[in-house]
Amino acid sequence: MDNFTWWRDGVIYQIYPRSFADGNQDGIGDLPGITDHLDYLADLGVNAIWLSPFYPTPDKDFGYDISDYCNVDPRFGTLADFDRLVEEAHKRDIHVIADLVLNHTSDQHSWFLESRSSRDNPRADWYIWQDKIPNNWQAVFGGPAWTFVPERGQYYYHMFLPEQPDVNWRNPEVRKAILDVVRFWLERGVDGFRLDVFNVYFKDDQFRSNPSAWGIRPFDRQKHIYDTDRPELVPLLKELRALLDSYPERYAVGETFISTPEKIIQYSGEDRLHAAFNFEFTHTTFNPTRLLARILDWERVDREHNIWPTYVLSNHDVPRPASRHGFGEDDARVKVMMALLLTQRGTPFLYYGEELGMRDISLKRDEILDPPGKLYWPFYKGRDGCRSPMQWNAEANAGFSTVKPWLPVHPNYVQRNVEAQRADPKSVFNLTRALLHLRKEYTALRRGAFLPVDSASQDHLSYLRRSEGETLLVTLNFKNRPTRVNLPSDLHGGTWLVLFSTHRAEPDLLNGPVLQPYEVCVMRRL
Repeated sequence: MDNFTWWRDGVIYQIYPRSFADGNQDGIGDLPGITDHLDYLADLGVNAIWLSPFYPTPDKDFGYDISDYCNVDPRFGTLADFDRLVEEAHKRDIHVIADLVLNHTSDQHSWFLESRSSRDNPRADWYIWQDKIPNNWQAVFGGPAWTFVPERGQYYYHMFLPEQPDVNWRNPEVRKAILDVVRFWLERGVDGFRLDVFNVYFKDDQFRSNPSAWGIRPFDRQKHIYDTDRPELVPLLKELRALLDSYPERYAVGETFISTPEKIIQYSGEDRLHAAFNFEFTHTTFNPTRLLARILDWERVDREHNIWPTYVLSNHDVPRPASRHGFGEDDARVKVMMALLLTQRGTPFLYYGEELGMRDISLKRDEILDPPGKLYWPFYKGRDGCRSPMQWNAEANAGFSTVKPWLPVHPNYVQRNVEAQRADPKSVFNLTRALLHLRKEYTALRRGAFLPVDSASQDHLSYLRRSEGETLLVTLNFKNRPTRVNLPSDLHGGTWLVLFSTHRAEPDLLNGPVLQPYEVCVMRRL
């Protein structure tokens, strides 16, 4: 398939395991539940699945506090279940990406239990300890980033919850132990990794205080110079990349904490990470001019530094795009954003349920489970809203489980579910599926040049995706009214074929197409 590379040319689908499918009917999603739905994912057309943490955890941060890196939490299954998931996914040409949280562990991890027990323990220096609080560093989830342990008479550092102590990456034994964790999962057939907050692994060796900044949370009232993005990170990324390259077609994408283009450039490339997330789409409004500016930023980064773009509308930390951009249950704007995501030059990441236009759930204060939601309510209500169970059908609990799920199902599940949307040719699901299959068919949509046309428009976004022998025109109307696309004269002639449209069957390019309200259209020049 013209040198098809799965992580570059494919589409990656993020699964939050406890919310995707409940295989053993205990109210929590699990690995067997995912395996049971691999045919659904293959039919949808994704090339890889990224699994949020499934490791043993006390659940202080719902999986992102790991107590054993080399096992599966019994609630999610067993290592045998994981092996079967990988085997069955590979049979369907679906690659598997594991989420690795290597900045911190749970405070119940054996490493930390030993480290906190005494100053002369063999793992005493596996975490970051100080005799007194050395600086003004704050924790992301609230409060000081230092917690006192009487057994040692010292403070340990945690960028997030006190139950998530940061490991000491400067210790060679820690470095080796964690890279051995990477090898463990590579040997089990994992195809790649998503690295949680990778650019905070190292902290300033002098523990200098951060300068002040403006912000609402204490954490935001600092410029994070000394607790993130330290120079020691780059050699580690090179070592990690060399390890990945010793296995065929392995991949790593990083969650860039406090992301900027400069950080992505610094940490990505041939001898570093394959890719790093830019989250601009997750906080850009439904505005074609602003979205185009974000795309052109990515194009510049790739052109100047040869760094392959990634595009994401949502994930387990971000309100769903249908809740951000949609009006009630109307999916017109949701379809525009999905089409924008899937027609970019770069790797699109889909979050489970995004293909259905799933909305965030609303919770009362006493129903909130997410730690920052509990702490900052009502100013911030946490991330539970985007983590509700997958909506498979109109049966009880949306077909996710036969018992009460760990989070409520959205009340709209009776109408908004996989079965209903499969049967509706105009659904978000069928738009997503059609565009995913178009990406597989046309090289231009995967790696062709991105060439904006009529870029001055405030109403629509139109662009060519062009590769050798293929020219595709993508037109997206961002307004609830008709609008004309002013195409260059050289595009008016010739024959065009509509590959996909939410409104039309035949092209009309005589004077530039008139787009219907919120129309999505992809055409090919013959």
